[in-house]
Amino acid sequence: MTRKTLPWLQSGGCGGCSLSLLNAETPHLLARLQQANIELLWHPSVSEVNGPELIRLLNAIVDGDTALDILCLEASAMLGPNGSGRFHMLSGTDEPMFQWIQKLASRAKQVVAVGSCAAFGGITAAGSNLVEAIGLQYDRSQRGGLLGEQWQGADRLPVVNIAGCPTHPDWVTETLTLLAADALASDDLDEYQRPRFYTDHLVHHGCPRNEYYEYKASAETAGDLGCMMEHMGCLGTQARADCNIRPWNGEGSCLKGGYACVNCTAPGFEEPRHSFVETPKLAGIPVGLPTDMPKAWFVALASLAKAATPERLRRNAVAERLIYPPGRGVKKRE
Repeated sequence: MTRKTLPWLQSGGCGGCSLSLLNAETPHLLARLQQANIELLWHPSVSEVNGPELIRLLNAIVDGDTALDILCLEASAMLGPNGSGRFHMLSGTDEPMFQWIQKLASRAKQVVAVGSCAAFGGITAAGSNLVEAIGLQYDRSQRGGLLGEQWQGADRLPVVNIAGCPTHPDWVTETLTLLAADALASDDLDEYQRPRFYTDHLVHHGCPRNEYYEYKASAETAGDLGCMMEHMGCLGTQARADCNIRPWNGEGSCLKGGYACVNCTAPGFEEPRHSFVETPKLAGIPVGLPTDMPKAWFVALASLAKAATPERLRRNAVAERLIYPPGRGVKKRE
């Protein structure tokens, strides 16, 4: 099988997706790429190639002298100021990074946006977006982006958006493995061109707080053990990802760490128009209901669940550590 080539570029972002990727385990990142028959041409965190050598490599790709199979971009493309791209020039050249991305994408068989910034603009595009940050094929939820709505790689795939902030290392390595094996088709992508192997799940699936959710035994302050949907801004019942099914390093997730899910795989998550740790409500009912849940059913089920909540759960929900284990009777409050 022909070895697939892959350069990894970074643009306007924090580098967090690379930091997460370097935590890939069993096996580690380089072993995974070797198993997938992928040749990593360059990555800013792991490559020894210096500036002039990188420029020669990129020029060789643009000139058609070096084959480019999979182009990965981490972080958003920055077009500012005023469309000039001068906020982010590729060091050693007199060209904006976004123009290099366009030229390289025109040579690539497949293009991958790693992280929500590269996919949709993400954190870099938040607020007034003075840097004019944009995703590769989306501007938040609107198709278009840097490469345009109709762009496809030589293999006829649109940009593959591995959304997340940061991305799980397995989402990245599994996507790259599928691409290298020509085993990822358009039908394997969801409505935002994210791989369905992780976005056909909800963050709610496998959540360690599910028993509290079932009985609507809710956390009230940071550090409480209860469900964080009702008061603490958790969007796990709406967010598309398998974070609690395949936790980071086999152990952690945002919810396991006590942090509400902010739906970081979705376009526009960075601007919820309220605090990330606040659940907006209308007439006491959360505005963002669980996926596929009609409001009337939610109200009815929530009322029944609260009425049936075991006292053990009610008390543990507002505690910072487990106080009452299952099976031990707890005297109900008067």
